[in-house]
Amino acid sequence: MAIERTLAIIKPDATRAKNAGKIIDMIEAHGFTIVGMKKMQLTREQAEQFYAVHKARPFFGELTEFMVSGPVIVMALEKENAIAQWRKLMGETNPANAATGTIRKLFGTSIGDNAVHGSDSPETAKFEVSFFFPELK
Repeated sequence: MAIERTLAIIKPDATRAKNAGKIIDMIEAHGFTIVGMKKMQLTREQAEQFYAVHKARPFFGELTEFMVSGPVIVMALEKENAIAQWRKLMGETNPANAATGTIRKLFGTSIGDNAVHGSDSPETAKFEVSFFFPELK
């Protein structure tokens, strides 16, 4: 398997709860290499651009509002099969359905406040990583 790159975001609910360090520890313990990382406050424009694929969905406004509600930590991660491996470590979107030991089971509190984001495909990963880390080619 080839090394892949994916995007991870520690969302505002997890940074507010002071769980970012624990999540980063889990990422490294699961063999990911963090090749880019920054803590930032998203602007509304950035959140709307990043989540533009969901613009027609009823949750778009709530999602973008949530993502600008506090600081996030964005990371470019590398590992063999990184996209699938990161999604496995994150757990199901709804923390109530997430497997024991996953990030969302441990730190998520609802479908909306689910601690982390991850790319869902190679195409999405390429867009998302370049959105926050244009210097990583």
